[in-house]
Amino acid sequence: MSSAHIPDALLPYKEKLTPRFYEVWGKVSDFIDNVVTPALPTYNAERAELMKTVDHPTKCPEPPVLRRLRADAKARGIMNLFLPEVARLSVLEYSPIAELLGMCEVANQAMNCAAPDTGNMEVLERYGTPEQQKKWLEPLLRGEIRSAFAMTEPGVASSDATNICTRIDRDGEDYVINGHKWWISGAIRPECKVFVLLGRTSFSGPVHRQQSMILVPRDAPGVQILRPLAVFGHEHDHAEIIFDNVRVPKENLLLGEGRGFEIAQGRLGPGRIHHCMRSLGLAELALAAMVDRVFRRKAFGRLLAEKDAVRMAIAEARIELTKCRQLCYLAAVMADERGFKGAQEYVAMIKIAAPRAALKIVDDAIQMHGAHGVSQDSQLSEMYIGLRTLRLADGPDMVHLLAIAKGELARRVGGAAGRKVSGTNVNVEKYGKFSHVEGGGLYLNGAAPKAKL
Repeated sequence: MSSAHIPDALLPYKEKLTPRFYEVWGKVSDFIDNVVTPALPTYNAERAELMKTVDHPTKCPEPPVLRRLRADAKARGIMNLFLPEVARLSVLEYSPIAELLGMCEVANQAMNCAAPDTGNMEVLERYGTPEQQKKWLEPLLRGEIRSAFAMTEPGVASSDATNICTRIDRDGEDYVINGHKWWISGAIRPECKVFVLLGRTSFSGPVHRQQSMILVPRDAPGVQILRPLAVFGHEHDHAEIIFDNVRVPKENLLLGEGRGFEIAQGRLGPGRIHHCMRSLGLAELALAAMVDRVFRRKAFGRLLAEKDAVRMAIAEARIELTKCRQLCYLAAVMADERGFKGAQEYVAMIKIAAPRAALKIVDDAIQMHGAHGVSQDSQLSEMYIGLRTLRLADGPDMVHLLAIAKGELARRVGGAAGRKVSGTNVNVEKYGKFSHVEGGGLYLNGAAPKAKL
C-alpha cells in the first residue's frame, strides 16, 4: 500500500510509518469492510435473542458470531494491536487504526482492542509475574475472558489517585481487601472474570508510595455487585461494587507494595490516546450522518444542505476533526520518542480536545436530525452519552486543564518576551506610589513572580 492510500493527516508522518503499518492498515480495513460489516445483522439478531434470556441488558452474553470473528482476526494476525510488543506497531501507527475501530465497535471487540481490557492487559504484560500472566493475561489475549479496572470510589475525589482509600491489608499469606468502588466498567458482563484493583497497602509514608494494585477474581467471596449505574438515566455496564473482607493470595499483588500509583500512571497514558482516536472515529460517523441528513430534509422551501448555517456547522466539524487528529498524532509521536511521561502534556491536551470536539459534532448532528436524533432510531443519542462520559473517564477535563496550565506557567516564569509584550507603565516606578504594595515586587521590571505552581 502506498502513501496515497493512507489518510491525509498521516502524510506529515509518512517517514515514521513502517512496512508493518501498511500491512496492518490494509488487513484491518479489509477485515472491517468484508468480514465484520456483513456480519453485523447476525450479531444484532443473536444479541436480540440472547437478551430474552437475561433479566438485565448488562448480563447479556456475547453473541456467538463474535467468537467466529475473533478467530478470523487471529488468523489474519490483527488481534491485540494495541500492544506494541505484540503488534510491532508504534503508538503513532496504532492511532489511525484505533480511529477505524472507533467507527465499528464490533470490530474493536473482535480484534480484542476494547477498553478496559486493553489497559489491564498492558498492566499484566508489563508488570505481571509469569504466573499472573499465564492465569489471566493469556486468556485475555485470546479473548476468552474479559476484565475490569476497579479504581473509582464514591466517597472520595478519585481523579486524584492518592485519595483512593480501599484497604489492602496483609494477613499471613493473603491480602484482605475492604472497599467500595463504583463506575467499574465491564464488571457485570458474564465474561468478566478478574478485576485489577487499586487500593492502599499503607496510610502513612510518601503519599505516592501508599497505593498498590492487586488482582481480584470476580467470583471471590465478599465481592458484591450492588447495581449497574445509569448514564443520563440509562443503565450501562458500569458497576457499583462492595469488597467486604475479600481474601486473595499474596501472589496476586502486582509489582509490589507501594507501586500502584506508578502502574496507574503507566496504564492511563496509552489508553487516553486510544480513547481519543476512537472518539474521532465516532465523530466522523456523526459528520457522515449530518451530511446524509441535510440532503434528505427540506425546511422553509430549501434543502438543509443549501442553508448557510448548516454549511458552516459542517465546515466547523471538518476543521475540528482535522485539528484534533493532528494533535493526537503529535501526542503519539511524543510518546514514541520520549515515552508517555515525556508526552503527558500533549496527551492531556488531546484528552480534552478530542472528546470535546467529537461531542460538539454529535450535538450539531442531533440538531440537524431534530427529534429523530435523540430517538432509538438513530445512533446519535448513544454516541452523545458515550462521548460525554468519556470527558470524565481517565480524569475529568478540569484535571487535565490544570495540569496543562501548571506546565505552561512554569515555563513562562521570568520570560522576557512576555514582559516586553505586556509592557510597563514607567510612571509607576518613577513616582513610587505603589512601593508599599508587595514591596513593589509585583510590578517593577525584573521582579520574579511568587505564585505557587
